[in-house]
Formats: sequence, C-alpha cells, structure tokens
Amino acid sequence: MSSGSRVNVARRLTEMARRYPDTLAVVVPCKRKGGKRQYDTCTFAELENETNRLAHGFRALGIRPGQRIALLVRPGKDFIALVFAMLKAGIVVVLIDPGMGRSNLISCLEQVEPEGFVAIPVVHAIRWLLKGKFPKSRHHVTVGRRAFAGAITLDAVRAMGTGEPFCEDTGADDPAAIIFTSGSTGPPKGVLYRHEIFDRQVAEIGEHYGIQPGEIDLAGFPLFGLFNGAMGVTTVIPDMDATRPARVDPRNIVEAIHDWNITQSFGSPAIWNRVGQYCQQHNVQLPSLRRVISAGAPVPPEVLARMKGCIAGDGDIFTPYGATEALPVASIAASEVLTETRAAWAQGGGTCVGTRFPGIRWKVIATSDEPIATLNETTELPPGEIGELIVCGPVVTHEYVTRREANALSKISDGGDTWHRMGDVGYFDERGRFWFCGRKAHRVQSGHGTMYTIPCEAIFNQHPAVYRSALVGMGPSPQQRPAIVVEPRPEKRPRGALSRGALVDELRAMAEAHPLTACIRDFLIIRSMPVDVRHNAKIGREKLAIWAARNLR
Repeated sequence: MSSGSRVNVARRLTEMARRYPDTLAVVVPCKRKGGKRQYDTCTFAELENETNRLAHGFRALGIRPGQRIALLVRPGKDFIALVFAMLKAGIVVVLIDPGMGRSNLISCLEQVEPEGFVAIPVVHAIRWLLKGKFPKSRHHVTVGRRAFAGAITLDAVRAMGTGEPFCEDTGADDPAAIIFTSGSTGPPKGVLYRHEIFDRQVAEIGEHYGIQPGEIDLAGFPLFGLFNGAMGVTTVIPDMDATRPARVDPRNIVEAIHDWNITQSFGSPAIWNRVGQYCQQHNVQLPSLRRVISAGAPVPPEVLARMKGCIAGDGDIFTPYGATEALPVASIAASEVLTETRAAWAQGGGTCVGTRFPGIRWKVIATSDEPIATLNETTELPPGEIGELIVCGPVVTHEYVTRREANALSKISDGGDTWHRMGDVGYFDERGRFWFCGRKAHRVQSGHGTMYTIPCEAIFNQHPAVYRSALVGMGPSPQQRPAIVVEPRPEKRPRGALSRGALVDELRAMAEAHPLTACIRDFLIIRSMPVDVRHNAKIGREKLAIWAARNLR
C-alpha cells in the first residue's frame, strides 16, 4: 500500500451509521400486494454491519488488498453493500456496464485481467465457458441462492465474517476501482480510480448541491446511489432496467417519488424526457422533489422546462458536466438555462454547461488530434473561440489501465499534475462558463470549414416534428460532405413519400436561413437514432455516418 495520507471513502458510511443508525439506507421495490407496491429496506446500521461482515468474509476467502475483482450484480442492496465492503477490504472493484453488450463486456473483462468474480449466475456461466480468457481469476462468489460454476455463495462469504468494524488502511493514491467508459466514442476503456478521487467526489457533490443527511434519493443511475451511502442519504432503487433508461415506465418513477416523498433524483436525460411528458400529459405534480440531477448528455431545454413545471416550486434541475475520467467538472441549473442561455442555444451558440467546480482548473486549447506530451505544447484560446477542453484537479483521473495506448492521446503532463483532454470542443464566455459544442471526434471538416454538432443540430431541433437530429460527415477530412439526420417525434413521423419530402423541404429551408448550416444539402429521416448503452442519450454518430453514406448513394 502507498504512503502518504490515509483515505477510504467507505469510512464515510461508517460515520453515517454512527450518526444515523436507524435511518433507512436502501429501499428496494418488490412485488405488489393488493395493488400496493411493497418494499424491502435496510438501515444505515444494518448496511454498516453487512459491509463489515462481507469485508471480513472476503479477507477470510483469501482476497488481498489491491486485487482486482469484477463486480457484476443487479442494482439493489447487494450491489451497494458489496461495493462498500470491497472498498473496506482494499479490493480494486471492477465495474462494467452490462448494457454495453456481451462482446464488449467480455473484451473489457479480458483486458482488465480480474483475479476473481462476484457476480450473478449467468455471468459465472459465461466466466466458466470462457475461463481461458481469465487465467488469473481464482476467487468466485455467486450472488444468488446456490453456488454456481465453482463459486461459493454470498451467504457463505457472509458466514465467514463478523460485524466487527473493519476498514483497510488505504492511502489516498491506492487503487480503489476500475470503471469503464461507455464506449460511445471508441472502444470502452478502463479508468483507474484512486481512493482520494472517490472521497473528493462525495465532498464536492454534497457541498455544491447542498445535499444533507436525511434526504431521500431515487437513484436512476446505480453508481450515483453509492454517493448517497457516504452522505447519509436514503437510496430508493427504482423499478426499471438500469441498462435501458429510455424504456423506463414513468409510472414507476412517479409511484416511488410519491411513496417515499423523494427529495432528490439522479437520472439520464432519457428518464426525465419520459417522466416529464407523463407528468405534463396527466397533470401530475411531484411536490416533494426539490432537486433533479441529470447527466450523460446535453439535456434539451424542453425537457428541463417540463420537469421544472412538475417538481417543487422552489426546486431545480441541475445538469453536471463531466466524464467517467473526470467528474464533476461543471454544473448549471435549469433556471439559468431557461432564462439566460436557451436563446443563445437556439441560435447555434452551443449548450452552456455552467461554471466549474471549485477544485477544477480548466483551459480551452487549440484543437488537435495528435498526442500532447506536456502543457507547454498547448496554445490556450481566448473566450469566444472554439477549441478542445482540458481539465485538472483532485477528481480528475490520471490513467487508463486497459487500452493504455489511449493515455498518450488523452493525458497531458504538467510537472506533478495530469490534465485530461475531455474530447469535447467548445468555448468560454465572458463569465467563465463553458459552452459545449460537441465531441471533438464528431466535428465535420468540410470545404466550407469546421462544423460542430451541437450548434448545427440546435437549428433543426426546433422544428415541431423533430425529436432530435445529428450532424454527420461523410468521406475523408478536410473535404467531408455534411448531412443532417433527423429522428421525428413518434406522433409526427411522416407516413409516406409525400410527407417525408415535405419535412425535408422544411429542414432545407431552415438550413438555408442560418449561416452555420447554409452549406448542408443532404437530409435524411431515420426511425430511431443509434444511442449509447449507458444513458440512451448520446447519439452514435460514427454508426450514423455509415448509415447516411449508404442511404445517400
């Protein structure tokens, strides 16, 4: 273990259990009885006892600090308890979104070389069938009723331990977890999280949003539920498929909010799009909900406006900006978007993501697709000029531990500090706010100059029939052919060639009326955009460009 300051974010759970032993820590929906939803619950004292017992059990099983163990279980009490128990035991938790698909999942696991699996039975079946891909894996625990494929049960691990306090004396720089990027731009990469990063994330998120112990959170994204346990906030797990947020039944979200007087909820834009529409259509109000947090992709102003209209009058929707490699970086409230930045967005000014968190340093530098070894090699741009964003601070990770070749393209050395290249382009305004203009890899370099996705798409997203749009470039840079692909709203989808042609003519007229889009000649209509697996919100423009090129031949 490393020397220096001693940090383990799991100690925050221990402190919350000491201060609020009888407060509910986790609430999980069960089946209905007599038409009313039933719930399974545990208190902070019970969660603390469970995590101690499991941490002792992992040690008795022979798992040592620093070993990489893949955790693949469904959201719920076991997931939250297992993460804190593994952190207490000094285990490096490997977290991979199962929604990324089987081939990506297996590839990520193979690259990370896990020394064990704590997983549901179906994962152990795959692990056993593909055991040649995981030669270092020795410690296997089934989260289920029966042992499977040579793995002992979680109950057996629990029986090995005791509830006596236990927390490994980890250092600030010791590895805590490997969390994989979504793979929405390029293959998924394993990001190394150190204990200090988790601890600072909890502190900065709690302080910035004024989150207090005793609040009740509906966790629409499982990883955010882990922050709750460290902040004394009750986590209510929603009845939804966490890997498919765009398919959530809004009635289940509304039900949980009303049943538990939810005060805060984190979820992807896809969740709030459906919930906001439902509440608007059925005149539903959510008066207990004072803080909604949404991230993963830009949140359309109309989604913010709908949600603002159904939560507490003094509540707000916050859209933190960041990435798996650096979070949180910045934040803005819906009240600011709807009154100050929405008009500029509609005119192609980009999406304002707000001002930086206090611990963050950031710069907009001249855009480059090449490695940048040191900060001295960068050229900082003035406010108003679009370039790529780089960030540095205590919540910024230093390296990828899989696909390590990506470090050269994503990290910049600055003495003892590391800057992360966000892969995003945009600019600062005169108030120091960052305006996101899209992913660097998605910019279109045509004979008319460089075009950016978010500013161009905002022009077309204002058409009443358009749900969302995407700018794509076909052919080699710098002579790419720009095209706009639109996904109509389901109720306004063109039903025949005539109506499709009319929509294309209207889009072409909108393009010609704006200098950012006047050069676009090609417009395509698609039934459903390819989107990322984690938030169902980021458009897969690489796939879309291939589709567009094929359909424009």
